[in-house]
Amino acid sequence: MAEANGHRENNGEMLLRRLRRLTTRAGAAEANDRAQLLALLDDVDRVRRELLRECARLDEEMTRAAVRVTAISAYARGAKSIRGPHRGGR
Repeated sequence: MAEANGHRENNGEMLLRRLRRLTTRAGAAEANDRAQLLALLDDVDRVRRELLRECARLDEEMTRAAVRVTAISAYARGAKSIRGPHRGGR
């Protein structure tokens, strides 16, 4: 799973680097070069969609983590109630 998370982090960073390159290209583009502008728009839209997918994936991962924390907390409360209150001595 660590490998998968590393790959996903790299994917997000890769998308942000690609977006930076596209903004640089957009700044250097000629205003009257319709073909280049259309290609840039297409590339920017593609990166935007991929970033939205990545955001949705991260949101889902955060939701799963919150559910796990809730379950662990409930388990810990249940275990504590079975053991009884902790007393200072043995």
